[in-house]
This record gives sequence, C-alpha cells and structure tokens, in this order.
Amino acid sequence: MLSVSALSILAAACASPPPPEAPLVTPVSSSPLPPAPIQTSVSPEPVAPPKTAVPAAPPAPTPVFRVAEGVATPESVLYDEVNDRYLVSNINGKPDVADNNGFIMEISPDGKVTKPKFIAGGEGKVKLDAPKGSGIFGGVFYVADITQVRMFDAKTGAPKGDIPIPGATFLNDIAIAPDGRVYVSDSGVKIGASGFEPTGTDAVWVIEKGKAKPLAKSKDFGGPNGLLIWEKGVLVNTLVSNKIYRLDEKGVQSDVNELPEGVLDGMQLVGDSLLVSSWKGGAIYRGKLGQKFEPVLTGFSDGPADFGFDTKRKRVLVPRFMGSAVEVYDLK
Repeated sequence: MLSVSALSILAAACASPPPPEAPLVTPVSSSPLPPAPIQTSVSPEPVAPPKTAVPAAPPAPTPVFRVAEGVATPESVLYDEVNDRYLVSNINGKPDVADNNGFIMEISPDGKVTKPKFIAGGEGKVKLDAPKGSGIFGGVFYVADITQVRMFDAKTGAPKGDIPIPGATFLNDIAIAPDGRVYVSDSGVKIGASGFEPTGTDAVWVIEKGKAKPLAKSKDFGGPNGLLIWEKGVLVNTLVSNKIYRLDEKGVQSDVNELPEGVLDGMQLVGDSLLVSSWKGGAIYRGKLGQKFEPVLTGFSDGPADFGFDTKRKRVLVPRFMGSAVEVYDLK
C-alpha cells in the first residue's frame, strides 16, 4: 500500500562513534629504571588475525512463474477457489487518489493473463480508483477502495453498487466471515511529502446486510491493515507497527503479538500457522500467535503487499507493489 514517493520504511543505519583514546599513564616506581636497551634489529609487523567468514544470506526463492506485462502497482492477489483463478487488484497510480483508473486482472494458475482487465475503472459504469484487498461471498466480489467498498458480480464483473464507509481515509483489506459479514480495515493514513501521515481514522469496520458500522476505532491501533477471520472475531496486522492483535465480536483488543519487522500487509492462515508479509523485513514470516515468527520467503525489496494463497496447489501469490509484478511461489 505504498507509493514510490512514500517509501520511507527502512531506517538509515547509524554508525557508532569511535572509542575515545586511552589516557597516557606514567608508571610510578620507587627506584630508578635502567636505560632501555638499543634495538639492533627491526621486529616484523604484527600479522592481523584472519577474519571470521560471514555466512552468506540465503538466496531469494525462485518463483514458479512471474507476471509483469500489464501489471500496474498490484496491491492484492485473491485466490478464487470456486473458479480456480487469481484476481489481482491493480492501483495503477497512487493508493489514496480517486482517479478511476484502477483495475482487476485475472490470471490462471498456469501463469496466463486470461483477462487483462476483468474489471476496469472508467469503462462502462465501473467506478474503481485504487483497489486493494478483496473477497468473494455469495457470488459478489467485494473490493476495498479508499473510502468505499465496491461490489461486482464475481462471474461477469458487472458493478453491483458501493457501500460508503463514513469518515474513512484509507480502506485497505477485506475479510469475509462464513455468515457473510464483511470486515474492512481503515489504516488511518494519507500519503504526504515524507511518506505516511496519520489521519486518526484507524478502525476495523463490519458490513452486515449492506450497512457498515465500526467494530472498533482507535488512534492507537497502529494503522490496521491485513485482516483474517479468527475465533469469533478478526485478526489484524498493522501498517505502521510490527504488531498483530485480535478483535473479538465486541471490538475488544487482545492477543497482541510482535513480528521481527514492521509495515505489515498480507496475512493468511496455512495449516495451523500464520503467514504475514512485512515491507520492512522484505519477507513473508511464518509463525503462531504467542510464538516466534521466522522468515519463510525472502528477497522482497519492492514491497510484498497483500498476498494470496492457492489452497489447491499450496502456493503463495505475491504482489510486488513497487516492481509491478505478481510472483507465485511453492510453499515448503
């Protein structure tokens, strides 16, 4: 969810100051010392000890396939199990600008672009500015789009209306419960000259029967981003911190966990473990709540955004936001 001009996520390395010189100490003795002997030969220069070899970083994984042609600032990839396809949300510009040129691309599991613009802003009656997280329920394709949740026919792509989220500034991800409730995160940011700037609208909303209401709102939520349905509530990861937490059905926060790095984005449950992507870490981490998270896929210096998971083939579907590409990886 970052624009090229907004990338300020990596801290500059700080060099440590040189140690102070040791003070000169003059030895004190009760008797005079004999004169030092005159050297008649030159001692060899001391040999520096051999340097300890630094282990090389593990190589970046090789994707099963990569799609770049026609991809424009991809923010999210959704695996549609019913139709066995990948739906890619392309912002095609800045993530907080209503320019009506966002689009959804359809890719087959063998890497072919089957529909370059399955849904495209500005074509016909379609309105789509900066599409991000998405989900499908009951034949409806839901997409988070800045301040609105857009709805489309999942089969044809025809528009089916919008659901405004009052006061939202940066809608980001979507998760849909088995009963059809649609959860959507508002990261509470805008893009400024130096990167993300807080707007104070941090929240997770829930849509029931076409109407939106806040599940929980707080300026201390850390920029809610990735969502995942979880035990009578929802798991939330954060855009401006390295935390994951749970919100129950009443919006009460609990089970706060920290990952090795921050600027978190996508989140999937695979088996009994969580996969979470981090822009700052340039990786996708795997772990369990209350335990340590370790990198399972690395080498993503150009923004591993809201990735999907192909449950049929056990593959991770990674949108490389700044690289304008989608890469698919086998999960080991």
